Parts: sequence; structure tokens; C-alpha cells
Amino acid sequence: MMNVEAPVKILIVDDHPLVRDGLRSRLSCRPDWEVCGEAEVPAEALQKIRDEEPAVVIVDLSLKSGNGLELIKQIAALPHPPRMLVCSMHDENLYAQRAVQAGALGFLHKQQAAEQIIPAIQKVLEGKLFVSEQIMERVLSRMIKDPEESIKNPIETLTDRELQVFESIGKGLTINQIAAALFLSNKTVETYRERTKRKLNLRTAAELMRYAVKWVMDQGAG
Repeated sequence: MMNVEAPVKILIVDDHPLVRDGLRSRLSCRPDWEVCGEAEVPAEALQKIRDEEPAVVIVDLSLKSGNGLELIKQIAALPHPPRMLVCSMHDENLYAQRAVQAGALGFLHKQQAAEQIIPAIQKVLEGKLFVSEQIMERVLSRMIKDPEESIKNPIETLTDRELQVFESIGKGLTINQIAAALFLSNKTVETYRERTKRKLNLRTAAELMRYAVKWVMDQGAG
């Protein structure tokens, strides 16, 4: 009897049902791949990874609760982590390198997902990095030059946590809500807020709020 290889399992982590449906439909063209599950929040994603043992996890950076970057770090810390591909509306210039440093193998903007999701997953399955040519050139440039010289956007100077707090402020969350979502104390969130304000050369909390709201709107994040 011929041995039939089991399909490659893929888990989709995204809080938009239409996005999950679109990805599942696109991946259905590969009979050797199987979407083994979907998740909207980090806790659900981690449980499904334990239950299903997918080979690849497609992760959005904005989730109903929690944060995609933190989820990637949690997945990477598992004993036998799956390979991860970020599929997000966030700015690749700002997030691709952060996602890879957190443990992902690729970053794909949602606007390119219909055309690029198949080759992106193929590359990730091979253990290879998938990012745009622009990002690859940028990373190589930073390796050759002084990293500080190539940073033109002050938001790039924020740490992952500072960026998470900044984005949450832009989405209208209060200090209490941010603390609960990121599992931090109110005092810690306020510390991150103050550091962010200094790095962005903003004087008041109101200026930070306006800056963050505009940035979130420009990102189209969600």
C-alpha cells in the first residue's frame, strides 16, 4: 500500500473572520496543506498549537486581546515551536524586523496576501526568511552602516513595549485598559508612556494622544 503523507497543518491567528475566511480559501488550492484551526486571541492560539501541532502559524499583529509580537515571543519559547509568518496591515518598515527578532520567519502585508501567501508559506516551511526586497536591503544596509544613521522615523526608536503602549493610546485605550491588555501595572504603563513621549519629543500627554491617534489612522491597523 502506498504511504500518503499527512498534509502540512497551518493555523491562522487573526481577529477578523473575513480575513481568516480569505486565507483559508486561498490555501485550499493546495491539497497538501490543511488549515487545522483558527484563533482570535493569544490564549486560544497557544492552546490550538498544543492540540494541533501545526507546522506553520500565520499571525496578525493586532488581536482582540493581547499583542501579536508578544504572542510570537511566547510561541518561539515553546519546546517545539512551529514556524511563523506575520500577515498584517502594519507598516513593514516598522514591524518586519521586530517580528523576525521576536521569532517569526516572515512578514507579509495583507494587501499582498492574495498573490504572495503561497510562496511566503513555502519559503517559511523551508526555514527561509520571507520579507520584501526593500526590507532585506534595509536590514543589510543597517548591518553595514551605523544602525542609528539609518533610523529616520523616531517611532523606530521605540522598544516593542513602548510601541505597544503607543499604539494602544492611539486606539483610545485608557491606562487601566492598556495595563489589563498587556498584563502590566498602571505604573509600568505610565513609565512606558513617559519614555515614549520623550523619544518622540512631545511635551504633554495630549500631544502624545494626538500623535498616536494620527499614526494609528495612517497605519490602518486593526
